[in-house]
Amino acid sequence: MIRIGTTDWGDFPVILAPMEDVTDSPFRTICKRFGADVVVTEFISAEGLIREALKSRIKMQFGATERPIGIQIFGSSVDSMRKAAAVAQEAEPDFIDLNFGCPVRKIVMKGGGAALLQDIPKMIAIAASVVNSTRLPVTAKTRLGWDESHRDIVTIAEQLQDAGIQAITIHGRTRSQLYGGKADWTLIGAVKNNPRMHIPVIGNGDIDSGVKAVNMKDRYGVDGIMIGRAATGNPWIFKEIQNALSGIPAVPGPTVEERIAVILEHLTTSIPYKGERATLLEIRKMYSGYFRGVPDFKKRRMRLMTASTLEEALLILKEVSSGDENCMSNG
Repeated sequence: MIRIGTTDWGDFPVILAPMEDVTDSPFRTICKRFGADVVVTEFISAEGLIREALKSRIKMQFGATERPIGIQIFGSSVDSMRKAAAVAQEAEPDFIDLNFGCPVRKIVMKGGGAALLQDIPKMIAIAASVVNSTRLPVTAKTRLGWDESHRDIVTIAEQLQDAGIQAITIHGRTRSQLYGGKADWTLIGAVKNNPRMHIPVIGNGDIDSGVKAVNMKDRYGVDGIMIGRAATGNPWIFKEIQNALSGIPAVPGPTVEERIAVILEHLTTSIPYKGERATLLEIRKMYSGYFRGVPDFKKRRMRLMTASTLEEALLILKEVSSGDENCMSNG
């Protein structure tokens, strides 16, 4: 059993990764119901929390059914990250997670996320400062290194552990790879098998099925796995993985009706949370996942992508549910 602070994460936790405009409270709640053991908020700007920016504050909101939950923060300075951690602590999550791995240009150009892989002393200083300033357990998420010439994760992980980090999640790519190519789990395994390491090591990258989850667990000995892009519009991935880990044979995927029921839940719970316009914009990146494998869906998907009101989206979803070919041909 993995225990972080006072919270049990299970024997082999399957964790929902923090993703901007994806892992908000309504979607996290859905993923928990389908088997996510632990969830993490969208990554939140330290500066935004310090300035009390409304968007940053909203990202910290969560419900009791989402626990155990971590609030992930990113920033470029020791002082701002320490102050942001104090703000995050007020929301009473189960842990605080430090983003040392986001490769997105707008984050890196500001010195946050994976940019800190170019300044390891600052990364460790941030980790130590946050650990020493909060009563909550602190975890970290990072990558193998900055580029192929600097894949320093084995020593980085040791230093983060020494700074007081209680669990580390490693994405099996460098920053320079962004999300291209294949994730390399060999160095994740090297961190796990390093005799100096005693904190949980969570693996992340390219796990999109129950079979792959079991394979990575068995092959590299990690303590848990984190699911990112494979969960976008696909909360059923957690049920598939949990079944595979338990030795339960694979079952058919969700029916169209089951998919639509979850989309309706997602829409109707998101709108009170962030408004109709933002909800309809953000869920667009989910439709491909929600309807993956559904034949002849492309035309309706294009209409959903341009739906400007909830009423319009619901009408299109009703057409999908009824299988109305005439309606589809009007797209």
